[in-house]
Amino acid sequence: MTKRDVIVIGTSAGGVEALLTIVAALPPTLPASIFIVLHQPPTGTSVLPTLLSQVGPLPATHAVDGEGIRPGHIYVAPPDLHMLLEDGRVRLARGPRENRHRPSADPLFRSAARSYRERAVGVVLTGSLDDGAAGLLAIKRIGGIAVVQDPNDALFPGMPQSALAVTAVDHCLPLAEIGSTLVQIVIASANREDAPVSGVTENLEFETRIAQADLQAIEDDGRPGTPSQFGCPECGGVLWEIENDKIVRFRCRVGHAYSAESLLSSQTEGLEAALWSALRALEEKASLTKRLAERARGQSQHAAAKRFSEQMLAADAHASTIRIVLLNGNQPVPSILIGTEPARYPTNGAQPTALSE
Repeated sequence: MTKRDVIVIGTSAGGVEALLTIVAALPPTLPASIFIVLHQPPTGTSVLPTLLSQVGPLPATHAVDGEGIRPGHIYVAPPDLHMLLEDGRVRLARGPRENRHRPSADPLFRSAARSYRERAVGVVLTGSLDDGAAGLLAIKRIGGIAVVQDPNDALFPGMPQSALAVTAVDHCLPLAEIGSTLVQIVIASANREDAPVSGVTENLEFETRIAQADLQAIEDDGRPGTPSQFGCPECGGVLWEIENDKIVRFRCRVGHAYSAESLLSSQTEGLEAALWSALRALEEKASLTKRLAERARGQSQHAAAKRFSEQMLAADAHASTIRIVLLNGNQPVPSILIGTEPARYPTNGAQPTALSE
């Protein structure tokens, strides 16, 4: 019979409330260890272990690198550190971010699949985007159990929906039923005695090592995937595209990893930052050329004044277009606004007129 005694949980937005609900339903004699990744800022102090210890009977602490794994204990990933599992102990690593997060659920889930195989139980709770989806698939493929919060019950359904899209989960439940279901999974004997779907693959081993910032893994020329046309949003390096069943993921040479959705989100943020930078530069250029045009007019240098005024108009027009794009966000820009241009500043000192006039 298969013993299910390693529970790994990944969550993000709305996760504190969800975790408190689950932990409150666990018994003090639960013969399993629980490992939690909650997306959180890299700075500051997390009080999650204290909160979990207060609502439930199991002690919860931040994981310590190298400490032994004990049943009936909850380990929480500290801020800005990946939490990984090896046989009988916890490892912490400040490896490259995955899906824009450190800690990230995927490295924890993959390490549980590698070290504990069918003993692992993966749980994906409320959160945005899709961290945990690839890791949950790894657990399921190696013979573990996959549990996902019902997206209709989640404050933020993105993570549960992404997990359900790629993995045939064993349980999709409302939050109120997950705690008791985990107890049943741990205590009851496994209902099936079939062999795991697959063994530990080279890709799973490689990706677990690279989350630990393993230098040999980083320098390995035989990394999985093929070079893509995309650059890493964090370091600018080439991203390798890794296709696995229904999941397409990307990882750069030094290890930053993205799902397709998290890569798109990073690109969107990078594009917005570039647009704001371009807007600032154009506003500054328009302001400078306006001053130069006024000075030239004051010195009766009409040709120079005209040239500076034309440069100012061009900068103003481009700035107006970028401003419209930024203010519309992800919404389509109305075509009537694309041609909107600022007032024309004449070179003879008269009042400005519209460019269209």
